[in-house]
Amino acid sequence: MFWPYFFYTWGCIPEITKNCQDMTNASSTYLGIAGGAIIGAIVSWWIYNRQKKTSKMQDSTLNRIKELDESHDRILKKMEDFDIRHDITLNTVTELSKKVDALVEKQEKSNDSTKSDSSKISNDFK
Repeated sequence: MFWPYFFYTWGCIPEITKNCQDMTNASSTYLGIAGGAIIGAIVSWWIYNRQKKTSKMQDSTLNRIKELDESHDRILKKMEDFDIRHDITLNTVTELSKKVDALVEKQEKSNDSTKSDSSKISNDFK
């Protein structure tokens, strides 16, 4: 096997290799370093992937918020334009109403003066 030769370069590790002189402190240190490196690499890879997924989700959420904000701005602009047109139309209708009222008043005055003249004429004939 490949493992005994690999660990032979580090020193004798009795937990893994057979027929070697016990170097307990060194072997425990080497085994701890190897185990720690493997566990650390796995945890680092897992954290990296979680962070990558989280940042992608955050980016998509921020893009969606940006799109909604732009849409909101467009809607507000359209509402502002509509309000301006509504005010112009309302002012025009108000002016027309005043003109119609003025014409009706003028017509009523002319009718009243015609009635009073005709009543004077009818009284003169009697």
